[in-house]
Amino acid sequence: MTNIKGLIEAVGGLINPLIAILVGLALLVFFWGLAKFIFRAGGDTKAVEEGKTLMIWGLIALFVMVSVWGIISFIQNAFLPGGGSTPTSLPTSTGLPAVTEI
Repeated sequence: MTNIKGLIEAVGGLINPLIAILVGLALLVFFWGLAKFIFRAGGDTKAVEEGKTLMIWGLIALFVMVSVWGIISFIQNAFLPGGGSTPTSLPTSTGLPAVTEI
């Protein structure tokens, strides 16, 4: 069982950062297509179609990558006790007065 756990942790450790980078690239492609679509909307119909195509492919890439990310998280949570990753703690402040009125 520890071999499976190590394998799952290794795969998750490699895929999670890779997917985060690819999601950023997919967002960049989507927004590039959106910019082409908006700024060329009045004139060049070919550029408008290219913008639509880039937006569609960007959304498809986002969907696929988020799905893979979810599948990896599901597998990690199913096979690893306590899940595969440790949750990040939120920063807290002490010594500051509480805001009760705005």
